[in-house]
Amino acid sequence: MIDRATIAKINEAAQIYDVVSEFVNLKKSGSGWKGLCPFHDDRSPSFTVSPARNTCRCWACGEGGGPVSFLMKHEQISYPEALRWLAKRYGIPIVEKELTPEERAQETERDSLFALNEWALDWFEHQMYDTPDGRAVGLSYFRGRGFRDDVVKTFRAGFAPKERSALTKAALKAGYQEDFLVKTGLSVRRDDGTMYDRYAGRVIFPIRSVSGKVVGFGGRVLDAATKGVSQKYVNSPESSVYSKKKELYGLFEAKKAISKADLVYMVEGYTDVMSMHQMGVENVVASSGTALTHEQIRLVKRFTTNIAVLFDGDAAGIKASQRGIDMLLADGMNVRLLMLPDGQDPDEFAKKCTQEQYQDYLATHQVDFIEYKTKLLLEEAQGDPIKLSQLAGNIIQSIAAVPNDITRSLYVRQAAQKLGIQEKLISDGVVRQIRRNQETAHRSPGLQDASTPEAAPQTAPTVAPETQAPPKPAPSAPTKALPQETAVAALIVKYGGRVCGQMENPDGSVRDMTVAEFIDENLRADDISLKTPAYNIILQETLNGIREIPNFNAEQYFINHADPAIADLAFRLSQDAEPLSKLYGEQSAEPTEQALCERTTQVLATLKMAIVTGELTALTRQMGNNRLSPEENRQLLMQFKQLQEIKKQLSQICGVRVIG
Repeated sequence: MIDRATIAKINEAAQIYDVVSEFVNLKKSGSGWKGLCPFHDDRSPSFTVSPARNTCRCWACGEGGGPVSFLMKHEQISYPEALRWLAKRYGIPIVEKELTPEERAQETERDSLFALNEWALDWFEHQMYDTPDGRAVGLSYFRGRGFRDDVVKTFRAGFAPKERSALTKAALKAGYQEDFLVKTGLSVRRDDGTMYDRYAGRVIFPIRSVSGKVVGFGGRVLDAATKGVSQKYVNSPESSVYSKKKELYGLFEAKKAISKADLVYMVEGYTDVMSMHQMGVENVVASSGTALTHEQIRLVKRFTTNIAVLFDGDAAGIKASQRGIDMLLADGMNVRLLMLPDGQDPDEFAKKCTQEQYQDYLATHQVDFIEYKTKLLLEEAQGDPIKLSQLAGNIIQSIAAVPNDITRSLYVRQAAQKLGIQEKLISDGVVRQIRRNQETAHRSPGLQDASTPEAAPQTAPTVAPETQAPPKPAPSAPTKALPQETAVAALIVKYGGRVCGQMENPDGSVRDMTVAEFIDENLRADDISLKTPAYNIILQETLNGIREIPNFNAEQYFINHADPAIADLAFRLSQDAEPLSKLYGEQSAEPTEQALCERTTQVLATLKMAIVTGELTALTRQMGNNRLSPEENRQLLMQFKQLQEIKKQLSQICGVRVIG
């Protein structure tokens, strides 16, 4: 039990920026900091940290709190564990009594598995450094591979002796339960109930979470014992504390270097990571021989969106890289590829270079995925028209995975130049591929996993019954739609999910207001609705998307809409929308909140003025009717004057001079 005085010291010392920055790459934003939310798939920074309040909050999913609550949610740990983490971080001593067998039995399974893994980590290190066999066999292995002792200690590598039950016996003697030994994978239970060590006779690579907790181990058989061994590497099985698709080897050691360099190198194996550290390249992680997963990508994306993937020259490895590239692109990563010479892996290449040569090669041999694929596949095509067509299709598939429309258009242009194909052909192919991806996602919702790449388009939000689209095909914009209404729809498609100001909640709190919400509130206030059915669908689905999809991108959603009619309409609207950078002289491709607010206000005023003008015309016709009584004419005249005054007010917003 931690006493209250110690808890008070911890709470006083703990700073939210220090804690969150251990897990999220934060950038200065006003008086606070911003980064990608670690609690949901955040594609643009929505997670804010306020040092003044000592709290954090995600404006998309709502998660947040102080240092202790953040740790509890992020690491899925108990309140006492979060306090111990902070105490260690700030050097605050905690005196804890030894747990009795009864108290140990009351610990949760996750707590027990973590505690057992930490014990095993110390035990493996002790075996390597403090026993004759460990020094002669385990430590000699690493030294024989050219690793310095400081690098081996940084990654806390260890050694398991040949005796088949050495660890199991030691753990049981230390009071750890058999079931937990099996669940962590440290021990294996035979059919007859006896136990043996999973990693006996191997060197050990601890796998640590982003916070440094030991979640699993990898064990490599020694070079002298590889003959007849079916598995060179053995890894921990899945457990409540370890999932291979959610972990990256070396991320704990690399996260600060990744944030500093704003770049991460992705390699395959444990020794590749260690070799690159030894060569002075510390911003490196490994997928540990498993296929790259979206969970791993999102984990590293907290620290940078720039990734350089290292491949050796092995043909099978290069082919396998194709899917990984598309997954990285779909998750919004800026991808560079780097192929090492002569089929070498990063570890082998490190042994043939000086640090300066190694770092220089990495810096100067990175290419984007189009150049990489073009070079790789053109060699296979060798002028064959059919294979060249397949090459183009391969590159189109990758471009279609890119979520950002500006980046995607730049890749389309580059691909057309590289392949010598008309840009429009590439662009049309990308649009078709995006629609196929969206259709696939709609046919099999919820069935995607780490082995099935997620489609780049976002999942359609649920539409309330009163706003659901009519049976397909959905109506397209009629030819007689008001041009001012079309301008509103174009603004929704282009910028509907973007923030343009703030609005007050019923409880008095303030939150960000999007362009679509601004339009909806403004139209409702004047009892106006969009008369064109397709435009109304676009507005309602945008409002639902903002509520249900974090960082909803209206343009991406509608251009990839499951209904081809809506998709085509949205594409036309997005092309017709005049860039705000042109209207307001913005230097950036992304308009400011002020520019969005001004443009939205102007477009709405223009629509309202068109409606008012139509009503004035109708009133003029009515007042010319000789059958009306003097009172009816007086009422019409009053309405006419009111509408004239409204029109003058709107004209000031629209910048139009009104006479009369």
